[in-house]
Amino acid sequence: MADGLSPLKALCGLRSAPALGADARAALRQELQAAMAPCAWFTIGVMAPSAAAAVDALRACEGSLGWPPLELDPAGEALASIEGPVFLKGNQNSGRFLVRREAGLGEGILITGHGAVHPEAEDTWGPLPLDLLAQHDG
Repeated sequence: MADGLSPLKALCGLRSAPALGADARAALRQELQAAMAPCAWFTIGVMAPSAAAAVDALRACEGSLGWPPLELDPAGEALASIEGPVFLKGNQNSGRFLVRREAGLGEGILITGHGAVHPEAEDTWGPLPLDLLAQHDG
């Protein structure tokens, strides 16, 4: 990453997540987990080329981070009917996620940490690579 910034800070402001080598990915995962530790709950945004890719990225994050699985909001559109690029918005507080068509976005994951106990730790991190937290990565 550039200019002596931490890997996590260097992502801020990018349109899409960068391609990263194994060492950079490991450093980014470690820094992300440390930044997230003081937060009580999270929202997640996934910019992906398809609804399936967005849900796969969400499920990888849930599995890697030990989050309970979010449920598709019944008020939203059926995933099978959504074609093309999407934005997935998930909220641990509500326990639900929605997916909407969204052309013109980059690709990546945005995670926002929330918590009344440590409000100074609240932040948004990303865009992270869609497969950064996939279990098979390593």
